[in-house]
Amino acid sequence: MRLRQIALVAADLRPVEQQLIEAFDLEVCFRDPGLATFGLRHGLYAVGDRLIEVVSPKQDGTTAGRFLDRRGGDGGYMVLVQVDDVDGHRERLAGTDIRIVYEAEGEGITGLHLHPADTGGAIVSIDQASPPESWGWAGADWAYHAASSVVSDLVAVEIQAVDPASMTARWSVALGQPVQSDGTIVLDDAVIRFVGDEDGRGDGLAAVDLVATDRSRAGETEVICGTRFNLV
Repeated sequence: MRLRQIALVAADLRPVEQQLIEAFDLEVCFRDPGLATFGLRHGLYAVGDRLIEVVSPKQDGTTAGRFLDRRGGDGGYMVLVQVDDVDGHRERLAGTDIRIVYEAEGEGITGLHLHPADTGGAIVSIDQASPPESWGWAGADWAYHAASSVVSDLVAVEIQAVDPASMTARWSVALGQPVQSDGTIVLDDAVIRFVGDEDGRGDGLAAVDLVATDRSRAGETEVICGTRFNLV
């Protein structure tokens, strides 16, 4: 199980997009016109073979808009992990109290969106891509636009919660991965950390760790879209 994509939600897409481009030398790799069906506009940005997405509501009544209201502004919204047996995870989840709220289908990709009320913190999606190196949510040529001059990888996400221990347990069930002795969930190539509600905004995706191409920049932090981007 890999960490493959995160999504942020912004009240206004363009300023956040410009911040990501300027801070990390990223470029837009895809815009899916199909998201207009859900009342959203968005952009995707590739860091190595991982994706950062920013979505922004264009109409009332969207899940993204409700998220903005609940958390009082921009912030982390979704965590997508990649597996090689999505059917197996569907069967596994049927034996838990974690509900699948939506099954997404794209060109060569399937995603199971888990009910945010059951996981907390962010929408979790369990996705299978065929072939595995592809990523249908980002179109056919996202890799051409992948950037690595400032950051080269996305290796951790941090979820804050009023009750981090309870949320860790729920994510463990959702992902089918054990909780480590330090309270993290370790994927094949990334770590999910759970911390207390440090900014008073309640449960949510609070931070992302990016590998700095220039290692002398490790330790720097950028705050973009209500989310801390830590260079490591």
